[in-house]
Amino acid sequence: MTDAVPAADPTENLDRAAGSAAGTAELTIERPAHGGHFVARHEGRVVFVRHALPGEVVRVRFTDTDEAASFWRADVVEVIEPSPHRVTHPWPLADALTAAAKGRSAVGGAEFGHIALDEQRRLKGAIVEEQLARLAKTDRAVTVEAAPGEAPDGLAWRTRAAFAVDSAGRLAMHLHRSHGVVPVREMPLAVAAVNDLRLWALDLSGIERVDVAVPSGGGEPLVLLVPAAGTSPRRVASVASSVHGASVGVLDPASGQVERLKGRTWLQESVLGIDYRVTGAGFWQIHRGAPEALVSAVLDGLRPAPGERIADLYAGAGLFTVPLARAVGPEGSVLSVEGAPGTSRDARRNLHGQDHVSIVQGRVDAVLGRWSEPLDAVLLDPPRAGAGRKVVRQIVQARPRVVGYVSCDPASFARDLGYFLAAGWSLDSLRVFDLYPHTHHMESFARLLPPPA
Repeated sequence: MTDAVPAADPTENLDRAAGSAAGTAELTIERPAHGGHFVARHEGRVVFVRHALPGEVVRVRFTDTDEAASFWRADVVEVIEPSPHRVTHPWPLADALTAAAKGRSAVGGAEFGHIALDEQRRLKGAIVEEQLARLAKTDRAVTVEAAPGEAPDGLAWRTRAAFAVDSAGRLAMHLHRSHGVVPVREMPLAVAAVNDLRLWALDLSGIERVDVAVPSGGGEPLVLLVPAAGTSPRRVASVASSVHGASVGVLDPASGQVERLKGRTWLQESVLGIDYRVTGAGFWQIHRGAPEALVSAVLDGLRPAPGERIADLYAGAGLFTVPLARAVGPEGSVLSVEGAPGTSRDARRNLHGQDHVSIVQGRVDAVLGRWSEPLDAVLLDPPRAGAGRKVVRQIVQARPRVVGYVSCDPASFARDLGYFLAAGWSLDSLRVFDLYPHTHHMESFARLLPPPA
């Protein structure tokens, strides 16, 4: 792996995070916290520290030090007493110690890379347990599962990646909590097809953002360019012509619309024998093994039967809707609800000809408020903020026989689970998947059952 190439402007790599010159301190790390931080204390105040491990003694640089705040933030710049679980970071650009030695912050996206993979999963399980106890008032031991086919080093799993462009026109990434960028020459978390494009070798002048997507099962990548203001169409076309081995389009971030420059503007995905079409800006799970793992968990948890009526809420491009529609058959029905217009259009394409599926684009609470048909099962896969009290109440009032909850955030899931438990529901099973190795993120699937009639 190659670290950053030298910046054209030596000031370009400086960390611009708020309060970045607030001094240093020696701290003892206590425990993990939600959000990729670890808890320490300094002069009676809680400090959330990145790039640490429980039990370590570290020197930190404070990055947020508002005197009125109840907590501060800090990054590790030196490890005085290391944990036995600390390992060499697989990506120097994202390593806090390497970055500190160069006078900058690390890039985001691999904040757990200094932790042995087994310990990463143990810590993630502990974080879920803590959130369940604190927010849902329930105790449950949690084991975090590796994704099917996961590489032993936890690398080469991302099928989607977003890059910045520096002032010299080089591929770059943002420093954590900063507007500053640093050039990159490789992204170890990405699948080989992303790195094989060698976008760092191109002159990207006139482009401010580059998104790359690769089908989970392999295939031609799609590169989306976001031009900087004032960039001429001729310049954008020139950049596109320099990209080899991929389709290329221009992305309008505001609308999500993609203009084709060469190739196609969508990806062909395949999960458990089902084909999906996903537009370049559409939502899809980023771990190459995530779609199969989650579809299998959902089908096993909901156990849909022919003739049943199911709601798939926050349905995206139809990852779960399609297999659920097949399971209930034409004598059953599926309500698919998605808020994002572009992603909802993907769902319509993927479910074309499925007359027993109702695809509705809109807010989940608004759609449920108008829906009067009975529901046998409900699946929800909300964004990071969770579903919220109102949607949970609407689901409870529908009295399905089972609810499946897919979550990418343990805190919002635990909060929503608390609403279900308060209504008499029970947590029948919970699976947590490590679909984001070397980061603090994880994915879970919960099977919830209603109280006895």
